[in-house]
Amino acid sequence: MAEAVTPGVRPEPAAAGAGAPPFSAGYTRYVMWLLLCIYIVNFLDRQVLSILAEDIKVELKLSDTQLGLLGGLAFALFYTILGIPIARLAERKNRARIIGVSAAVWSGFTALCGSATNFWQLAACRVGVGAGEAGCTPPAHSLIVDYVPKEKRASALAFYSMGTPIGTLLGLVLGGLVADAYGWRIAFLVAGAPGLIFAALAFFTLKEPRAHLARHAAQVTAASASFGQTMRLLGSRRTFWLIAVGAAILAFIGYGHSPFHAPYFFRNHPEQVSELAGTVGGILGFNLQSRGFVGLALGILGGTAGAIGAIAGGRIADRFGKNDLRAYMVAPAFASLLMVPVYCYGVWQGDAMVAFIAIAVSGFLGALWYGPVYSTAQSVVPPHMRATTAAILLFVINLIGLGLGPLFVGAVSDAGANYFLSGTGLDVQACKTAVGAAKATCAPALAAGVKWSLIISTLFGFISFACFWWARRTIREDTVS
Repeated sequence: MAEAVTPGVRPEPAAAGAGAPPFSAGYTRYVMWLLLCIYIVNFLDRQVLSILAEDIKVELKLSDTQLGLLGGLAFALFYTILGIPIARLAERKNRARIIGVSAAVWSGFTALCGSATNFWQLAACRVGVGAGEAGCTPPAHSLIVDYVPKEKRASALAFYSMGTPIGTLLGLVLGGLVADAYGWRIAFLVAGAPGLIFAALAFFTLKEPRAHLARHAAQVTAASASFGQTMRLLGSRRTFWLIAVGAAILAFIGYGHSPFHAPYFFRNHPEQVSELAGTVGGILGFNLQSRGFVGLALGILGGTAGAIGAIAGGRIADRFGKNDLRAYMVAPAFASLLMVPVYCYGVWQGDAMVAFIAIAVSGFLGALWYGPVYSTAQSVVPPHMRATTAAILLFVINLIGLGLGPLFVGAVSDAGANYFLSGTGLDVQACKTAVGAAKATCAPALAAGVKWSLIISTLFGFISFACFWWARRTIREDTVS
């Protein structure tokens, strides 16, 4: 039987018997690419809101705090809550069908976002997107670990995790260009369509490997675990909780920044962005507006850098981790540390291009943890606990990162703007409908507020460094599979 391989990773001879991969190398490549495409659409639908935020803010008269709720807590609420029960289902049922149905649900709700006429309607649709996306990654992680050999695990999970930066890239680029041409409502409709196609492919062409793995089939019948048993085992795995908190803080920073990067450029560098849009549009041969340019720049620079970072993190972990498991934590630790000064400098200084480059470098550094962390989480528990463990990890990451990150950045932005408006007789609420001289007074305060909120939130990266560095001390004794 041919060995399962990760795209871009040279296959090695498979061990015979129970450890042999379930399907051919060609079909495994198809599975990895299909799961990657599904995860790309997952993040496209999740992050398209970011580039549309300023238009939605103006039309629906929202505050930055409300934008933070839409980008974070409204989505993360059901995403985190439903992730664990869906993962428990994935331990016993067909994971491919769970992924297919989930993709159809979140894609449908993404399209419905375009029909919202107020904050609460949009929040309800975002809750629906989160509920659907809860059924994607835990079963996908569990599937990937069954499809590829252990020595390729970090690279395989890193390959899948490229969906985060690539999906964000496409969400920003697609959302910006479509919104420029047809408005933000049509952008949601366009973003939701591809997921329905991939949902059908997952449902009808993605095979559940349990039926083909006698070893795994025996474990399903002879070794099942309750949620309480999984939690008790994880309670003894200090490494798991350290990497969960470290990754959650990085997610807090990344998710917190995402909805506010475009507003940062529109508020702090409007003239430069307009000039750059005209220049790039002239080169490309079409009329490129500021929103489309920012989406294009953030998407291509950040998305490409993030994809490279994800792959690099997985390759580094697999390359050096086979000799010393502590190497799995080195790249995430130093990336967390270096990201802080790079990002803060880029946002603080007054040149838009330097800010774009700093955000791209931070995107590379901020993606290095995907492969090492997800692989380590799957390695500290036996196979029949993997989907639940992935869901618990994502629960921690998304509750702290996605649920609180955008809300924190939005609230600090509003608080900062109110601080800079003190003595003017205006506040953030009044700025929603300000015109004339009042609007001119609001502009620099809103710009300073979002800039300081991005800088302050980045400082939490020091906590991630400490968590990953501490995890080096326990990873060898905690790894079991």
